[in-house]
Amino acid sequence: QVQLVESGGGLVQSGGSLRLSCAASGMSFSSYSMGWYRQAPGKQRELVASILADARKSYADFVKGRFTISRDNAKNTVYLQMNSLKPEDTAVYYCNAPFRGHDVWGQGTQVTVSS
Repeated sequence: QVQLVESGGGLVQSGGSLRLSCAASGMSFSSYSMGWYRQAPGKQRELVASILADARKSYADFVKGRFTISRDNAKNTVYLQMNSLKPEDTAVYYCNAPFRGHDVWGQGTQVTVSS
């Protein structure tokens, strides 16, 4: 069964940085797009960034050039480098894979940015 395991969340001050990791198993990782989503309390889950199997990338407007998504197919891992973090970035961040017509989600990792 496909599993996604996120890590790297934590508490940082405004302006700080974090790198999130998502390790995938049970799938041919290099064949699939991957995405990072986030969800704040009382808000719906929103797409932060995605990376296609051919490594093309896309970002939500609110990232404003601060975040970078990347993938290491040899390690079956997708990363989200987050710089210049703001309090409004506080959310649970989830890894996602659209696998065989269904979304597979990780357990989420909490990112908290203090003002």
